[in-house]
Amino acid sequence: MGNQKRDSLKIAVVALGGNAISREFEEGNITQQFANTRRSLVGVADLIEKGYLLAITHGNGPQVGNALLRVEECRHLVPPTPLGVIVADLEGGMGYMIQQSLQNKLYKRDIPRKVVTLVTQVIVDKRDPSILNPEKYVGPFYTQDRIAELQNTRGWVVKKDADRGFRRVVPSPEPLEIVEKDTVKQLVHQGTIVIAAGGGGAPVYIEDDGTLEGVDAVIDKDKAAAILARDIGAQELFILTAVEKVALNFGTASQINLDTLTVKDAKKFLEENQFPPGSMGPKILAAISFLESGGKMVIITSIERMTDAIDGRTGTRIFP
Repeated sequence: MGNQKRDSLKIAVVALGGNAISREFEEGNITQQFANTRRSLVGVADLIEKGYLLAITHGNGPQVGNALLRVEECRHLVPPTPLGVIVADLEGGMGYMIQQSLQNKLYKRDIPRKVVTLVTQVIVDKRDPSILNPEKYVGPFYTQDRIAELQNTRGWVVKKDADRGFRRVVPSPEPLEIVEKDTVKQLVHQGTIVIAAGGGGAPVYIEDDGTLEGVDAVIDKDKAAAILARDIGAQELFILTAVEKVALNFGTASQINLDTLTVKDAKKFLEENQFPPGSMGPKILAAISFLESGGKMVIITSIERMTDAIDGRTGTRIFP
């Protein structure tokens, strides 16, 4: 595969949504996470069977929340773990689940492809506005009487999360570049399936002397997937989420499901607030970013309908 020209290769990035591994209303134990992972990889295995070269990325929201809860409950026993290190830990742990589950699926289908997980660092700008004004909610809820203590003893920024209570907010800077992009690209182009930039990747910035330094932040997983796809020369990006198609007037009696979308129309609908920041908005922004950087097509669909979306029977296709 390594000798083929890029134009003759089918290269894609698959971004697994948060519901691929942990589902709402479940406890989220490891047995459940493995079962969900195996279910979520059927479409991915179908894509590999069609000859695609792949990188896979994934969300980690519930897992980060659980890890931060463990940090809180054990502060008096072990030193707390910074958020950037938690993301890197989860890249390994969740990557292991996806890697093993996919290896088993490929083995049963007699597909001789290798799968590897790569702990990935993602460069951000140390002057990114979100670092000074964090707005990304993470971790457990707290009562109002604890805010002063959390701010004074831990240096946290704490904000009200709707009517559910108060939570820590952290920066969510824009991803600029994958540090290990050349390694990921080389492996993917040689036929290895690479799990990379899990949970958006571990955010780092470049010091004045050229060295890397970690940031206590989280990167939006969909935006990181777009950067990963750009950096490895992918033509297609699959964004898997909880809904089958992108829709206008979502959740209302006048909902309109979209089969196709252009970048121009996507921008127009974004301006009209059709795609909220907390749900479809980041996915549409990621699609626009990837297509404007040379990508050919983005497919947004549900994990369960990925195989049908590959064959054009469902999903929303977004074109330049």
